[in-house]
Amino acid sequence: MTPEEILPLPTPPYPMHECGIFAVYGHPNAAVLTYYGLFALQHRGQESAGIVTNNGPGSSFQLHRDMGLVSQVFGQAELERLKGTCAVGHTRYSTTGSSTLKNAQPFVVDCFRGQLAIAHNGNLINADILRDELESKGSIFQTTADSEIILHLLAQPSSNGGGILTALRRIEGAFSLILMSEREIIAVRDPFGFRPLSLGKLDGAYVLSSESCAFDLVHAEFIRDIEPGEVLIISENGLRSEWPFREENPAFCMFEYVYFSRPDSIIGGINVAKVRTEMGRQLARKFPVEADIVVPVPDSGNYAALGFAQELNIPYEHAFVRNHYIGRTFLQPSQLIRDFDVRVKLNLIKEAVEGKRVVVVDDSIVRGTTARARVVNLREAGAKEVHMRVSCPPHRFACHYGIDFPDPEKLIANQKTMPEICDYLGVDSLGYLDLAGMIEATGKKPNEFCLACFTGDYPLPVDPELDKFIMEKRGTRARALAEEAQPTLFAGLK
Repeated sequence: MTPEEILPLPTPPYPMHECGIFAVYGHPNAAVLTYYGLFALQHRGQESAGIVTNNGPGSSFQLHRDMGLVSQVFGQAELERLKGTCAVGHTRYSTTGSSTLKNAQPFVVDCFRGQLAIAHNGNLINADILRDELESKGSIFQTTADSEIILHLLAQPSSNGGGILTALRRIEGAFSLILMSEREIIAVRDPFGFRPLSLGKLDGAYVLSSESCAFDLVHAEFIRDIEPGEVLIISENGLRSEWPFREENPAFCMFEYVYFSRPDSIIGGINVAKVRTEMGRQLARKFPVEADIVVPVPDSGNYAALGFAQELNIPYEHAFVRNHYIGRTFLQPSQLIRDFDVRVKLNLIKEAVEGKRVVVVDDSIVRGTTARARVVNLREAGAKEVHMRVSCPPHRFACHYGIDFPDPEKLIANQKTMPEICDYLGVDSLGYLDLAGMIEATGKKPNEFCLACFTGDYPLPVDPELDKFIMEKRGTRARALAEEAQPTLFAGLK
């Protein structure tokens, strides 16, 4: 293949999450358990993976991380080198910080507190301010990820920055963290509880995971969710909780239920598949339609489509077949294959839709380009009618708390009216689940969720000029400031 045929990886037309975290305290096979845990969390990030292990005070942390899927990063040889009874693992998709090996987690540092490791799920909204402050005091950053800022705060001597709890109070935004020292593993969840984090137990050892589905894989017992604002310390003395943050109203990310979390996970005491099925039922009550079949967009639309079909007693059929083996597609032969990006992931069974009135149920429509291409495929296959139903409200606002939604200017619902979206997609009818129905499907109260991407009401105030990808642009700015301060130091480097 010539260089001209190797095209850049396109921006995903769907929202992306940034990472999953997993940890083990007190098990002789900590690395292997963490490896399997990351397998279960692969859906939360597919760019890089890493595991760091610890065998107690006086032993060096062992770290392996690389770009790629968990199965590509770790083999038998790598796992055998990761000795220790404690481990922290991370699988990543970048929201803040570029997709490079230097930004792969966990991060490890050796400081006055000893060795520290961190794995972070979320996004800090005051990252730029903290980084400026730390750099002015002499901190040198190795990455562009906001997670490293937390590590620098924790590594400061007590005379400069206070204790670990004091350092944690300085960060703002969405963060579910796992920290590992030579003696402890510490789980931290921000006071709003934006991102999930759970505690489990296995053979006397403790395990931590972004989602409970990872506990099932390693046969761990689910104990409970880490509470919003809780700092849980796991040591040889057992469990101890601290509550260093100001109390806030809970603001769990609704999109975890809609899309991100695996359907077999229990989050907030509720099975995710059950919530999605009920969202489909609510959608059918609000936007019923006469049709021959209900077709899900796999995999996240499966349960909503099932609920929709059950509520209206319409046959449920898998007309889209998903390719589970594509991983990340770096070679894009779009010059050879029309709408490759759509067809490589989902292919259509033409015989299932030909001559039929079809309802397509998806979890969300972001830009609309992929949904439009699927409608075209259905029309080409001979579908008599195509109706689109979406199991959440329209996305009109950016997320500053860890989801890679595009700029509002690229969100179709922020740029077009409902009739215009319907016309753009080429569907016979379009229906979005409303806020009330979506919340009712969870069995919880409206004030327990972050709904900012739907409403623009941010639970934690965000500077409207804030660019959550600002760290990508910091290199040039930081260099310019340094050259101005010390021109001779940089004179030979231009």
